[in-house]
Amino acid sequence: MKIIQNNKKAYFEYFIEDTFEAGIVLKGSEVKSVKNGHMSIVDSFVSIKDNEVFLKNAYIKPYEKANNFAPDEKRIRKLLLNKIEIEKIKKKVETKGYTLVPTKVYLKDNLVKVEIGVARGKKLYDKRETIKERELNRRIKQEVVL
Repeated sequence: MKIIQNNKKAYFEYFIEDTFEAGIVLKGSEVKSVKNGHMSIVDSFVSIKDNEVFLKNAYIKPYEKANNFAPDEKRIRKLLLNKIEIEKIKKKVETKGYTLVPTKVYLKDNLVKVEIGVARGKKLYDKRETIKERELNRRIKQEVVL
């Protein structure tokens, strides 16, 4: 499994409670561009409409060696999940305070997969606690090295 993009911002902004693996529908040269690592999911989000799951605001850089056909960089892309998984996600998201965020994009058996997480937003004091833990771990690692 080769990780293409990891969404660190999602782990900082949200508590990820459950994750699902989804395929993604890509057009033409988008696959080559993603495999080269030219994709960003930092500001993207996932929505459910008519029992279908969509990835919105994800950026895929156009492939340089492609013909004149280049899909829109930030177009809405469909995610492929089972009906049972979509129903589970729908029930969790309907709960107040929960949302869907993409956590990582990776290659699995030469297929592009997106991991989406059911997330609950962090409060300001939770973010401060996360920063404190990160700083403490960084200092401990520096002490061990010295």
